[in-house]
Amino acid sequence: MSNWLRIALCGGLLLSHPALAQDIPLLSINGPSGQEEYSVKMQVFLLMTALSLLPAMLLMVTSFTRIIIVLGILRQALGLQQSPPNKVLIGIAMTLTLFIMRPVLTTIHDEAYVPYQAGTLTLQQAMETASPPLKNFMLQQTRETDLEQILRIANEPAPEHYEQLDFLLLTPAFVLSELKTAFQIGFMLFIPFLIIDIVVASVLMAMGMMMLSPLIISLPFKLMIFVMVDGWSMTVGTLSASFG
Repeated sequence: MSNWLRIALCGGLLLSHPALAQDIPLLSINGPSGQEEYSVKMQVFLLMTALSLLPAMLLMVTSFTRIIIVLGILRQALGLQQSPPNKVLIGIAMTLTLFIMRPVLTTIHDEAYVPYQAGTLTLQQAMETASPPLKNFMLQQTRETDLEQILRIANEPAPEHYEQLDFLLLTPAFVLSELKTAFQIGFMLFIPFLIIDIVVASVLMAMGMMMLSPLIISLPFKLMIFVMVDGWSMTVGTLSASFG
């Protein structure tokens, strides 16, 4: 696991620790005279740099990508341009992400964060303990074909066990799988609304009302049907079930 990803994943641990000072060996290198540690100023600089990348990195290794894409496609299928607004969709996606990732976050908290706060684990040991739950979640959602594709691009041999993969190889494969799954779910959500648009357009053409936009007529029907079938609950249930 690369040092940058280790720093990013443990950013929250470090910021909440009361002893973020010289006694925390955040980074170290193996020099000619043995293991040497970076200065405290350099550690803080690297930590702040990694924390600026932390939100994007966390979004790429959680369920957020799939959820926000499906919600965006659903809004487009309904024919709504700005309702719900982007901020609301992002808030819904983040809430569902926390809900879906709760078992993983609970495991990391109990097995890595609590022992680290108690002083029974060092920072490096806490990072090594926190990595497997997140990596197992990513592997469960990643297609084997996507993993093989990334390994071919990186010109890396396939490991005996995918649990041995580095995060830098697992993350792009996970993102590819999430994109594919999100578009598959979005396609299934799009079909019913597309049928409504086709029916409305056909009726308007049969009535000779070709100058009237079918979207104006079909939008109320799509909203009514979506509400009647409890569409939001069905969407949330489908997304949650897609993660097993």
